[in-house]
Amino acid sequence: MGDSVDRHVAEWSKELAWMDPVKEAIFVRLAVLARHASQARREVLDADGLAYGHFKVLLKLRRLGPPYESSPSRLADELGLTRGALSARLAAVEEAGLIVRTHETGDRRRVRVRLTATGHAAFEAHAASEAEGEHALLAALSAAEQRTLADLLRKLVAAAEADLPPASPGQ
Repeated sequence: MGDSVDRHVAEWSKELAWMDPVKEAIFVRLAVLARHASQARREVLDADGLAYGHFKVLLKLRRLGPPYESSPSRLADELGLTRGALSARLAAVEEAGLIVRTHETGDRRRVRVRLTATGHAAFEAHAASEAEGEHALLAALSAAEQRTLADLLRKLVAAAEADLPPASPGQ
């Protein structure tokens, strides 16, 4: 069973004798899947009424584990944002009732950002919706094929990460 990439490779193979058709097929398929996943993620965010940047705040807080809170400076570092950009983002997320900012007892200068029950529910609902789409895409592969693909991609990612300088925390 062929796909659009087979046609792409066949057409370019006629034009570019030096092109490695296997490499081309791999990278074009990775690009197609990345675009598909990105579009599906945007559609789920839109359906859930979440902006991508707002979801990233929920994601970072949720990843920290209970009590799902952080200092604004740590969040800014994790998200790769300036303190000012984070403050603007937090204001919108707080207005939506997804987080709350509180002052530490005894030191009003120290602020904590905490995921609310509404924010936790929004994160869970969105993550479940996103997982459904990912599961549907991967359903084309058997469980063994999925494990093999995960292992092969791990090998490529490890090689790519070994050749690159460390990414900033927000990437």
